[in-house]
Amino acid sequence: MEPNDQCPCGTGTPYVACCAPLHRGTARAATAEQLMRSRYAAFARGEAGYLFRTWHPRTRPDEVELDPRVSWVRLEITDTLAGGAEEETGEVAFAAHWRTADGGSGVLVERSRFARRAGHWLYLDGEVT
Repeated sequence: MEPNDQCPCGTGTPYVACCAPLHRGTARAATAEQLMRSRYAAFARGEAGYLFRTWHPRTRPDEVELDPRVSWVRLEITDTLAGGAEEETGEVAFAAHWRTADGGSGVLVERSRFARRAGHWLYLDGEVT
């Protein structure tokens, strides 16, 4: 993927103007949904460090490892609850479509919870449905 290609998060904006500043640490997510989208883009682009940094320290694993056999191909946001720029918590429901090089495919459906800590949105946990 080239930096000027459309961002994998689904906004239709070029990556360089969308999630790249978040991944580089030069901007922060303003809403829980924006963090969710940027985390999906991080999965799609292999940005494990960003996933680790945006995971709440109370619930994050010791390390984040991505499966190189999985390609994340499309994100659908299906619901949001709170998580606005002035709120402290929020939830985002989504369907993340994936495929593998050997022809496998599927959809991860999850409702994720987010919390703001020191002005930064962080991923708390999620319920896979």
